Parts: sequence; C-alpha cells; structure tokens
Amino acid sequence: MPLTANATRFDRNYLGDCYRSSEDERRAALEDIVRSTPDLMAILTSIKRLGLPDGWLVSGGVYQTVWNTLTGRPAGHGIKDYDIIYFDGTDLSYEAEDAVINAVETDLPLLAERLETKNQARVHLWYEKRFGRSYPPLSCSMESLTFYAAKTHSVAVRLRDDGQLDIHAPFGLSNIFGMRLAPNHAFDNSHTYLEKGARMIAQWPELELEPWHTKAD
Repeated sequence: MPLTANATRFDRNYLGDCYRSSEDERRAALEDIVRSTPDLMAILTSIKRLGLPDGWLVSGGVYQTVWNTLTGRPAGHGIKDYDIIYFDGTDLSYEAEDAVINAVETDLPLLAERLETKNQARVHLWYEKRFGRSYPPLSCSMESLTFYAAKTHSVAVRLRDDGQLDIHAPFGLSNIFGMRLAPNHAFDNSHTYLEKGARMIAQWPELELEPWHTKAD
C-alpha cells in the first residue's frame, strides 16, 4: 500500500519512542490528526453542541485514526465504532441514558450506526452482569480510562468552548504512536485484551501485541 503524505509526515518510530520524542510532540501530532479528520471533528462538535456533561470521544475512534494516518490507510479503516462517554450522576436510569443516545444519533445521522454512547455514572450497575466481575462506581468520565483492557486504549479528546482540544491520556501517547498494545492490569482482563488484540492485528498487521503477564509469570 503506497504511503500517503500524512503517513510520511508522522514517523511512528520517532513519535512512538518516549526517549527520542516528547509527550508534547505526540499531543501536537494527535491534535493535527484529529483536526484533519472530519468524522472526529463532527463528533466532538456534536458533544459540545448537545452539552453532554463531562463528554468525551474516547478509545478506538481516536487511536485507530492515528494508526490509519501512520500507515497510510483510509481514515475510517477498521474502526468498528466511535465511543462517546459522559457523566451524569443525577439520573442513573437507562431511560435517561437512552434519551442521550437518541439525541446523539439524531444529531449525527450519517454516523449513527457506529456511535456508542454511555453514561459512565451508571456503568457499575450493569458491568458485572455483562462481564462477570464487579466494577467500581466512578466519580467522573476520565476515571473510566484507568480500567480499559489496554493502556493504549486510554485516550480521550474533547472540544473546549474556545475551540481548543483537551487531550487526556493517563498512560501517555507513546504506545499509540508506536503501534503497541500494552496491557493494563487494573482488572483481570486478559481475555478481552487478547481477543481485541487479535482482531486489531487483522486490521493493522504492523501492531505489536505485548503479552499479558500474570503474577505467576
């Protein structure tokens, strides 16, 4: 596959090396990529327009867009969905969350089928039934990033009132730009980590999947 201009502009060997490049350089590169991707900007603008409390675009739609840029693939290649999170502790009902889901999908009809919107204030109410283990009540949207299966997944972006971008990445951005999936051992999430890793490598064979080490290892 021929490399695009963006793929040659953003050097993953440089940006993915935390000793050669700085986090500020990676944040600037991420902002450039996000701003040049119409779908991402449409989502960020919608989150702001709808006034979602503590609303962010997170995870795959962000880091997989970076991977597509780094490898010269089309912007939407391999992106299963775009994860939108917000935090509203005033109403933990599914009905309230469903109303927000419908509002977001109505506001973004061309992307509606690929949007996943979740209120982080109520994740602990359904998580154990779905995944078989408990999940702590959260205090804000960004706390959720510390529990993702891979540190690489833990990235969030939002649009501020002044038009600037807020970027939050509790484990840094070097794994994203280095195209490495690095495990997060906050939970015993090895099955999810390995399953997602295999699925992503099928789309981006350049990825490095770091092993999930246990205490016994």
